Amino acid sequence: MARTLAIIKPDGVLRGLMGEVIKRLEVNNLKIIAMKMLHMTRDQAEGFYAVHQERPFFESLTGFMSSGPVVVMVLEGKNAISLYRDLMGATDYREAAEGTIRADFATDIEKNVVHGSDSPETAAFEIGYFFNRFEIPA
Repeated sequence: MARTLAIIKPDGVLRGLMGEVIKRLEVNNLKIIAMKMLHMTRDQAEGFYAVHQERPFFESLTGFMSSGPVVVMVLEGKNAISLYRDLMGATDYREAAEGTIRADFATDIEKNVVHGSDSPETAAFEIGYFFNRFEIPA
């Protein structure tokens, strides 16, 4: 079993899409083993997205991610990272496959409803950023 981090971004929370996203996870055999809602500060968003610090979209992204509450989840399942990335769709929702979360709900490249880890190494960092060892089943 693999684990990955999933985030329902501020636009998804604001638009009431949490239930729809969670439903899509569950019907595709991704088990939510930890979940919480939080409101990141700008500093927390900058720390989470530090890998993108030199990119032109960093300021906009961290401002957006700290603009409202998010739902962070640890997902578990066979090939969880690739399965969740397939369910999310391409970052640019205009290129996302039909029926994916982003194709169905995103309104622009930044407000694309969800975030997911892109590798086992990234998943380990991202899960550890939001959850301590007591919050995740062994």
